[in-house]
Amino acid sequence: MRSHIIVRVEIFREGDVYVGLCPDLDVSSFGETIEEARKSVQEAVKVFLEECEIMGTLTGVLEEA
Repeated sequence: MRSHIIVRVEIFREGDVYVGLCPDLDVSSFGETIEEARKSVQEAVKVFLEECEIMGTLTGVLEEA
């Protein structure tokens, strides 16, 4: 069963790139456009949460966030 987790993401320009930041999970990524940064940070958050689940820390991470 898949669940949906809603997180806050901020996109801002830093130099020549756009940075996507999920401050609640301390995950970030970047892209050359706003859309690329949005997609990139979404993928980074997905991978981060999957790894937390594999390591058995997902519940704790989500409770802390």
